[in-house]
Amino acid sequence: MIGLLGAPILVALVVQQTVTVGPVALHYWPEQRALAARVAERLPQQAGMPALPPDVLGGDTIHVYLAPDAEHWNRLTGGAVPEWGAGVADPGRGLIVIPTFDWERTPPTALYRTLRHELAHVALQRYLGQARTPRWFTEGYAQWAAGEWDWDSAWRLRFAFVTGRAPPLDSLTLDWPVAEAEARIAYLLAASALAYLVDRSGERGLRIFLERWRDEVDFDRAFRSTYGLTMGQFEEDWRKYVRNTYGWPVLFTHSVFFWLVAAVLLLVLFAIRRRRDRAKLARLRATEPPDDPAFWETPG
Repeated sequence: MIGLLGAPILVALVVQQTVTVGPVALHYWPEQRALAARVAERLPQQAGMPALPPDVLGGDTIHVYLAPDAEHWNRLTGGAVPEWGAGVADPGRGLIVIPTFDWERTPPTALYRTLRHELAHVALQRYLGQARTPRWFTEGYAQWAAGEWDWDSAWRLRFAFVTGRAPPLDSLTLDWPVAEAEARIAYLLAASALAYLVDRSGERGLRIFLERWRDEVDFDRAFRSTYGLTMGQFEEDWRKYVRNTYGWPVLFTHSVFFWLVAAVLLLVLFAIRRRRDRAKLARLRATEPPDDPAFWETPG
């Protein structure tokens, strides 16, 4: 689900098998034959990248490596990826590496979404050419394009604010953290910024912005001419949007949260009532006469 961009991928291993699907060359090892076949079958079914031309991934081959174990993963990525990384892309070289040996890191249900996330990095950079992409934007776009920004993601961001784990919203530049928990929240914030852009102008507005950014090779100027805002104004609006949409006041007014709290309170009250009933029953038993009182016993 979460990938890292720009790690120094080192392709220095002899790959046993390769299958080509459109612009993608899928590299795998013998024990991954069945997995590679499933991935190859799913690749043509992927929808185009939103707000980008349908043929954006055409041209030079994109090499996707399915790392079969930790040794191959470390050698393919140069050992520069955190242990929690679910995938890594080098868009400029058209290289992607995905770990397939740790299903807690990349579960089968998330493998295709992770691959699409990394392909989105490649697609965006190929479309923009030499333009430099801010980290928040490229990560936010990859999450949005891969369908990773969903109801569950929004709730995780809400709980991050409630528990105080969300970083200060001082700037969209965000010092990208290395620790897993903080990095995941940074990804969520980046995705929320992209979602906010799409909420403001729709996918069409994003497409126009990307076209102008590619042509002018100037992020700020293209942004201002498309959305009528400077980056400073956008950051201020975005901070308000995040706090109002995902901050703790929203959590407490949300109906789902209300019923969750109500259910927890009900369970707590039930436990208290049950404990009190047990204590009352114990007191009653302590004051009851025995089944065979002493005065009923017959002397021997």
